[in-house]
Amino acid sequence: MKVLIVEDNRELASGISDFLNGEKYICELAYDFESAREKLALFTYDCILLDIMLPDGNGLELLKLIRKENISSGVLIISAKDALDDKVNGLEGGADDYVTKPFHLPELHARLRAIYRRKKLEGSNLITFNEIVLNTDTVEALVNNTLLDVTRKEFDLLLYFIVNKNRVLSKQSIASHLWGDYTDSLANFDFVYQHVKNLRKKISALQGVDYIETVYGLGYKFNTSKT
Repeated sequence: MKVLIVEDNRELASGISDFLNGEKYICELAYDFESAREKLALFTYDCILLDIMLPDGNGLELLKLIRKENISSGVLIISAKDALDDKVNGLEGGADDYVTKPFHLPELHARLRAIYRRKKLEGSNLITFNEIVLNTDTVEALVNNTLLDVTRKEFDLLLYFIVNKNRVLSKQSIASHLWGDYTDSLANFDFVYQHVKNLRKKISALQGVDYIETVYGLGYKFNTSKT
């Protein structure tokens, strides 16, 4: 999962990022309204952790922008405020959940996972497409009922393809989603090609259909019409 943490308390933001990185999440940080707005204009995220009180604006205004621009990211509001009207305004404004500081990081993690399941995985931890089954809780993949020997990055790559099936995904977007926004400045994305190649080879070895096709000059697509 790729998460944008919008929090002006750098120590807290760093602590959240370190914890989620330990859970194999990709985290990007924004310490104010404007930098968050810029990141949202350039990159995509599965979930956004959004503080209400920012030094140059209000998190609820950023939430309005997120929904106005039809950004599909899940939004979890984090705030020191415990006022009922803040919760109501946040949830009615389109936030998916709300947590009040101080909070326990495992609880934050659980809320993020729940949002991701609802928004991206239709509420389930099991993602099934024909002979392929992914379990996001155990981080295991099956092909034709046989365990697929994949790395964490390969698992995340396959999940990213299935969640975005039939959409052309550029190498740059794949790199950004799985390795972070810093990859935007890289000269090439040969490492993406290698990961895709390895994943396709492993699926084929278990007699799975090679749904991943190369769209020359653009990137890759998980083509559900293949049989």
